[in-house]
Amino acid sequence: MAPAEDRRTFSIRQLCREFGVTARALRFYEDKDLLHPSRRGQTRVYSARDRARLTLILQGKRVGFSLIEIREMLDLYDRKDGNAVQMAVSLKKFRRQLDALTRQREDLEAAIKTLSTGCNWLEHRLTQFRPDLLPQAEDYAAALRPSLGDHDDDDDYPQPKTARSRN
Repeated sequence: MAPAEDRRTFSIRQLCREFGVTARALRFYEDKDLLHPSRRGQTRVYSARDRARLTLILQGKRVGFSLIEIREMLDLYDRKDGNAVQMAVSLKKFRRQLDALTRQREDLEAAIKTLSTGCNWLEHRLTQFRPDLLPQAEDYAAALRPSLGDHDDDDDYPQPKTARSRN
């Protein structure tokens, strides 16, 4: 940052508006020792460093880091070493979080496939034994299909006939 930008200050209202957070959230981050605004009377005055830290806090939360992990990484900031220690610790945490998120995605994909297969089986069985109950199941399935996308296993079971297709 340029020296003039280093001295720029922000009100709580400005940061709330810019980042879409509440004043309560900023005060919470202050209580957790993540932000360190100065005071002018009762008014909190946030520095450019606080603003940069808030950016990192919100990015860290978005990718699943706890506030403790975020603080550990932020507290390693040290211009004297070019932030080498901070980067090394962050890289290790980033890789671990990336692995965790990848496993979660795989678990979600497996759950979606299981539920999709189950829906197809249930629709098939309802078609055979209680087609009068199917319109409710069809409405539910129709609402879900766009968000689930096409799946190869959809072809394993015949699609239920709607009132229109039976005529």
